[in-house]
Amino acid sequence: MQAVSSRPLPMALFALASLLPLALFGAGVAWGGWWGVAGLTYMTGFAACLDQISSWFLGDAPEGAEFPAADALLVVLGLGALALMPAAVWAVAGQSGLSAGARVAVFAGAGLWLGQVANPAAHELIHRPGRGLFRLGALVYCWLLFGHHTSAHRLVHHRHAASAQDPNTARSGEGYYAFLIRAWGGSFRRGWAAEDALRERGKVGLHPYAVYIGVAGLCLALGFVIAGVWGALAWAALATHAQSQLMLSDYVQHYGLTRAVQADGRFEPVSARHSWNAPHWFSAAFMLNAPRHSDHHAHPGRPYPALRLPDAEDAPRLPWPLPLACMIALCPPLWKRAIRPHLRRWQ
Repeated sequence: MQAVSSRPLPMALFALASLLPLALFGAGVAWGGWWGVAGLTYMTGFAACLDQISSWFLGDAPEGAEFPAADALLVVLGLGALALMPAAVWAVAGQSGLSAGARVAVFAGAGLWLGQVANPAAHELIHRPGRGLFRLGALVYCWLLFGHHTSAHRLVHHRHAASAQDPNTARSGEGYYAFLIRAWGGSFRRGWAAEDALRERGKVGLHPYAVYIGVAGLCLALGFVIAGVWGALAWAALATHAQSQLMLSDYVQHYGLTRAVQADGRFEPVSARHSWNAPHWFSAAFMLNAPRHSDHHAHPGRPYPALRLPDAEDAPRLPWPLPLACMIALCPPLWKRAIRPHLRRWQ
């Protein structure tokens, strides 16, 4: 049973929860042994257990509160992601001297961290007003061979969420794997079209998709330099692993929720009821409050420590922590059966 209080998550908890596994995977890359296993255990079983423990940190930050360290943590996490990817490629595919088990642990754990921690950090960065912060977030997505998400998320998803016009909104009854294929290709195309439309209206400068594709090619080339063909393949595999975590979050956080069409033919505005949220404290800490998804859609520029958890009567709540919900979604029949009674009241 979780005890809700008025205390918001402190910045120290965000930093500790998100940076500790990065340190463990760094140790796993350097020394092998049980370090990578420890990081993988942290990201899975340890986090799931802590989510079930009562916490003092489940309240909302006061409106207008300042968080001077919030962007600094995002920068550290972004730079950590840029360092972890080539290091993990070397550990997995290069002459690292690690055992087969240690290589598997580094691959599985680093992919989870890149998808569940680096992705929320990059997501926050592309919503920050500073050009340098935005570019760092875009570079992290390019590092994950997913640069187009920078455009598609801001220009398509936030505009069309909870409608058929958003590729990243999962339909009721749609399995994760069918969604993954449809959403990846759809967001790539729709993001490109949205950037083209901006240029038709007078925006100048290099087309972002040239950057996304170009940097992706450079990343694979870097993987080749690190460990030959196997290094390039390892980079692509790690990026795919991380992307799957991002797509799972999108799948779960909007599954089956749709906006009604109004009398004038337009969709109703996006509201709190069009995103799934989760109140679990520890996964919220290491995912930078990503489970408070409704408030992010209502206030895309609001810093992650200030995101608010809607009341359960106003917005859907997952009955499980977000990472656990994503694991359940990997088995579509189980997911559909488990989420159906919780979805019914919001349809």
